[in-house]
Amino acid sequence: MAGFVETPYQGLIFNLPDSRNGFDYFDEDIDAPILIDTALMRSEPVDIGNWDELTVMRHFISLSQENFSVDTNFYPLGSCTMKYNPKVCESLINREDIINTHPHLISEGLDDNVQGFLEILWELEQMLCSLTGMDRFTFQPMAGANGEFCGISIISAYHRFRGDSKRKNIIIPDAAHGTNPASAVLGGFNPLNISTKEKGYLTLKDITPYLNDELAGLMLTSPNTLGIFNPEIRKIADAVHNAGGLLYYDGANFNALMGNVSVSKMGFDIVHLNLHKSFSTPHGSGGPGAGPVGVVEGLVEFLPVPLVEKGEKGFYLRYGLKNSIGKIAPFLGNFTILLRAYIYLLLLGMEGCAYASKVAVMNANYLRMKVGELLDIPYNRVCAHEFVASAEAIKKEKGISALDIAKGLIDYGIHPPTVYFPLIVKEALMIEPTETESRFTLDYFVQALKEVLSKPAEELKSSPLKTKISRPDEVKAAKDMILS
Repeated sequence: MAGFVETPYQGLIFNLPDSRNGFDYFDEDIDAPILIDTALMRSEPVDIGNWDELTVMRHFISLSQENFSVDTNFYPLGSCTMKYNPKVCESLINREDIINTHPHLISEGLDDNVQGFLEILWELEQMLCSLTGMDRFTFQPMAGANGEFCGISIISAYHRFRGDSKRKNIIIPDAAHGTNPASAVLGGFNPLNISTKEKGYLTLKDITPYLNDELAGLMLTSPNTLGIFNPEIRKIADAVHNAGGLLYYDGANFNALMGNVSVSKMGFDIVHLNLHKSFSTPHGSGGPGAGPVGVVEGLVEFLPVPLVEKGEKGFYLRYGLKNSIGKIAPFLGNFTILLRAYIYLLLLGMEGCAYASKVAVMNANYLRMKVGELLDIPYNRVCAHEFVASAEAIKKEKGISALDIAKGLIDYGIHPPTVYFPLIVKEALMIEPTETESRFTLDYFVQALKEVLSKPAEELKSSPLKTKISRPDEVKAAKDMILS
């Protein structure tokens, strides 16, 4: 039997030699007013061909199949909790009365028809308070970094209100997310980068020299980017409070704790939660996101306005917080992301959240044990939701870097783990499997990693080999971008 002729078509119009004629609705140009400034229009019309519906459909379906997503492949992206997004949440938010309601109506409470929206926000707030131990939440922040800025602004407002003008320092461990020091600087503070290399987590001894009247607060993730829960967190919290500072909890890694650990009992005063991570809502490519911020009772008066309140006649918006930092976003957050998280929490409940976290921790430790047979794990102890392996030894032995390993995994249909972060681990690969992956997938990842590590360094330097675009010159791509 003769073999098939290989075709470059693959569904894309770009690969076809000419148009497959579709039906012409009009034989000549339409005389219609031009509503766009002609200075913004092309000088010559673009010949896009006259394609039939079938060809156009195959074109866009083929393009969609080029996407890498958590729906199609394993996505062990450490520190980002890329887990499956339940489709029931997607279907429920696509009701016309939801997607056709302008966010301004919700954020201003301008219509009786938004009572349902406000009720959802109120109930979601109660859920988040139960999970964290915080007393109130604002939904305005539209991302984790936006939440950080909100929290830092609250710390600043709190100290100004008390007349503590000397407080300018924010303690931040070196394994923190990169947005932490950036948020501190944006808030007018001086970030103190504290080394945690010895134990892999911040200790009371590390921060003792900075416990003075210049300390504004501490930003901490626990478990941190090494996947290590801080065993000294209560001692640290008490020391910071005794020095007059506040504790900010970076909630990017909350998926390891939700339903099992109270953030307030750990001693934190402020927390942001990445709903697009722990609560299984879509994220990537810079959005969409949601980073609601919760605070303890003593800081409620500094929250952004308005807050959703429940009264005798229904739900309403309250602006009367005289020490509020004002608004940090134009609306009450990214509502459809908030709604997805609300549905997710209704489906799981507190017990379901706790179980999900336990499975995430179990999966991470299962992979840690397996990967530890192939790569060095500098802080090799029971981890939380993620762990960090190192390719330093194999780079010295075979010339295979963390980047080479990451690129090689792409040929196995696996998104690369986070590489070269945190900086305290050389040739780092940060791996987070989440709770939504099966043992079958985890074993496949280990086998793929094993095969990648067995390849010659010269071959891996050109990986990936099975994708449409192989290894690009990333420095050139950043410096010499093609924008047209």
